[in-house]
Amino acid sequence: MKYYNDKVSKFYAVHALVGGAISGAGENFTYHDGQTPPTKKQIDAKQEAMQAEYDAQEYARNRELEYPTIAELTVALYETDDRAAIDEKRAAVKTKWPKNNTGPVE
Repeated sequence: MKYYNDKVSKFYAVHALVGGAISGAGENFTYHDGQTPPTKKQIDAKQEAMQAEYDAQEYARNRELEYPTIAELTVALYETDDRAAIDEKRAAVKTKWPKNNTGPVE
């Protein structure tokens, strides 16, 4: 899991920097493939960048929870009235969760 309570873990920041097999937690990691351990500054910078990327995609995660289901979309392929309802539902979700916004629009 990359995130714990919506925070990027240090482990995944380290793994993103060095790749290969690593294990450990906290500040203590074992590098199994001969990687050069990153500095604390490099880890902190990578963790911050990954967190910013995760935070920027909040709208997409929220939209995904409210978009029509696959079953609803399948039915809408064959039913004209259902398709109009699906289009309206998707538009409402996009309005509620706009890109680059910190919360829902009520």
